[in-house]
Amino acid sequence: MLLLSVILYLVLTVAIGYWSSRKVKTSGDFMLAGRSLPLLLSSSALFATWFGSETVFGASSQFLKGGLYSVIEDPFGAALCLVLFGFFFARKLYSMNLLTLGDFFKVRFGRRTELVASVFLAPPYLGYIAAQLVAMGLILNVVAGLEVWQGIIISAFVVTFYTYVGGMWAISITDFIQSIFIISGLLVLAFTLAREAGGVGIILSEVEPGTFQFFPKADFKEIVIYIAAWSVLGLGSIPSQDVFQRVMSSNSVNTAVRSCFIAAGLYLTVAMVPLFISLCIRHLYPDLIIGDAQLALPNVVLTHATLPIQILFFGSLLSAIMSTTSSAILAPASIFSENLVKPLSGDRFTDRQLLVITRFSVLGFSTLATVMACMRSNIYELVRESSVLSLVSLFAPLVLGLYWKRATGKGALLSMVLGILTWVMARQLDLSWPSLVPAVLVSILAMVGGSLFWKDKEVKHG
Repeated sequence: MLLLSVILYLVLTVAIGYWSSRKVKTSGDFMLAGRSLPLLLSSSALFATWFGSETVFGASSQFLKGGLYSVIEDPFGAALCLVLFGFFFARKLYSMNLLTLGDFFKVRFGRRTELVASVFLAPPYLGYIAAQLVAMGLILNVVAGLEVWQGIIISAFVVTFYTYVGGMWAISITDFIQSIFIISGLLVLAFTLAREAGGVGIILSEVEPGTFQFFPKADFKEIVIYIAAWSVLGLGSIPSQDVFQRVMSSNSVNTAVRSCFIAAGLYLTVAMVPLFISLCIRHLYPDLIIGDAQLALPNVVLTHATLPIQILFFGSLLSAIMSTTSSAILAPASIFSENLVKPLSGDRFTDRQLLVITRFSVLGFSTLATVMACMRSNIYELVRESSVLSLVSLFAPLVLGLYWKRATGKGALLSMVLGILTWVMARQLDLSWPSLVPAVLVSILAMVGGSLFWKDKEVKHG
């Protein structure tokens, strides 16, 4: 009955997405929902940006291992990203009327910088998509008894079809519906487990010392590591197409800004629920957290929850992850068609042809991510690596491009290349410091130095 219910739930979600696809007439409709989303849909879409596998499975398993201090990256860093985007980026970028984030680099620095930036924008999504596919594979492993790799392939097929036909319109509408279900499912499960344990007070009274440590010790190195953890998603996801895409789909600049703040508050609040649930699991069923802690939550629901809660939890969770995955696939596909294929072809394609190219790009990125998902299984690490790539290559050019008039295309190119090279070398050296720290510093210095010493004629102030 549970498996049948989950299948019906997924079919219904795909059907809603397919129905929504009737609104897709142009590439702008496909990528940005025609820039017409009201506050409710825009906020729910932003809330769903990261609320998937890494929040429910990855963060909860990390929390059991290292307490609150070990999940600074997500959810706290993720919420910080939305707050910063709302304060410093949403209004400026929305007024530029861009289709992709790659378009910013074209308008601000020129075509050459657009091409290089797009190469750095698209690949990081492969790890993020793979993380979501791993999560869906884990769920199907628990619910249907499939091997994880089999669940990954089935999930990839379903979500690729959904993305291919729906675009941003379908993502946004289903995000709203799925957000209601996932919040309801988590709250019901948390209430049920807390009651079974004898109350919230009992759960919290047995928490190990240091579990709720939030701030670092008064040590310079630990403070730097702490700031780096905040920066992975907090800064690294600012120069990302999926956040940009969801914010720019709003029907006005005020809606874009407000939806960032609403989504940040909602995300941080709801993301606390899986962490509390993990404490309940450790109290009630300690044997289930031995081994792969990522499987603890679905195993508890499957073996100890009633059928209605099982249906609500697994159905809504799969739908939420599907929505997150769909957006993550659409983002690099949009960059590839708009900022690589279009300029390299000499702008000879019509809008309808570009729409077709974007849809076929969806297939390509999904295939690559599926291969990666079958090779890796740590959800939290997959997401972390995808965000770090954007941070060390694109953050400095985006920020200084928006707020420093003397920033140039040559400075941006130098920043991207040296930032990513420094990160790669730092990883190879296996430093005791986070590899992103020297990489970000080099990227910023390269942007400033390159802009001051090498002028170009491509600079356009957007």
